[in-house]
Amino acid sequence: MAWQDVIEARAVRTLPSPLESARFGRPVERLTVGAASEETLDAIREAVLESAADVIVLRYPAERVGWFAELTGLGRTAIFADCLMYWSLRAGRGRPPAPSPDLRTAPLSDPDAVGALVADIFAVYGNHYLADPLLDPAAALEGYQEWAARSAAEGSCVALDDGAQVLGIATLEDGGPRTEILLAGVISAAQGRGLYAHLLKAVEDHALARGGSEVVISTQSHNTRVQRAWARYGFVPVQAHVTVHLVRTALLRSADGTAPLRPAGA
Repeated sequence: MAWQDVIEARAVRTLPSPLESARFGRPVERLTVGAASEETLDAIREAVLESAADVIVLRYPAERVGWFAELTGLGRTAIFADCLMYWSLRAGRGRPPAPSPDLRTAPLSDPDAVGALVADIFAVYGNHYLADPLLDPAAALEGYQEWAARSAAEGSCVALDDGAQVLGIATLEDGGPRTEILLAGVISAAQGRGLYAHLLKAVEDHALARGGSEVVISTQSHNTRVQRAWARYGFVPVQAHVTVHLVRTALLRSADGTAPLRPAGA
C-alpha cells in the first residue's frame, strides 16, 4: 500500500481493485483510512454497508484498537489479515556496508526476469492474502510478480549482481522528495550473506542521485528479520496499519454450510 495512501491521506478512500478482482475471480475493493485521517468508524460502517464487493480489504491505523470488535457487527466476516509496519530513512543518513569489489548494482528492465526473481524471493512470504480462504495463494504470488514486472518495464527496478547472476532486486516508486521501496529481497540461494544491505545502499544512492531526501518501505509485522536489517541500516519505524478482510460470510461456507472454502492449489 503506497505511502501517501496510508500515511498522508486525510479522507477515507474506497476504490475498486480491478487487478485483484480479475486475479482472484471475484469483486474486491480497497478501503483505506490514512494515518492523518480524522474519520470515525461511522464512515467505515457506511462504506461497508454500501459495498457490493465479495471482499473488502480494509486498512486503518493500528492505534484505533477498538475498531476490530466493531467490524464484526457489520454483517460480514472480519478476518484479521496482518499489520503493516512502515519505516523511513533520511537519505544520506544510512549505515551502508563496506563496499565489495565482487558486487555491482544496475537497473534491470526485463519484466520476465524480474517476475522469475520475485517468484523465488517471495515464494514463502506471509502476505495478507493468505489469511483469506477465498483467495488462491498462487494467484497472490502471481500478483507480486506482475507488480514487479510493471516496475521493471517502467525502469523502476534496481538489481544487485556478482557478475555471474542477479542476487537481489528492489522495485521503486519515486514521488517528490520520497523514494518508496515496493518490493525488495535477495534470492533464496544467496540469503544469509549480508547482501540485503548492499541493495538498500543502491536504493539510497538512487534517492540521493535524483535529489530525494527520504527512503520509505513497509512489511508485515511478523517479518522481523527484514525489519532488523532496516534498523541496522538506519531506518526508523513510523506507523503501523492493520489489514482486515471483510468477506461476505455466505461465501466462506460450502454448500452444506460447514466447511470453509479454499481454492484449488492452496
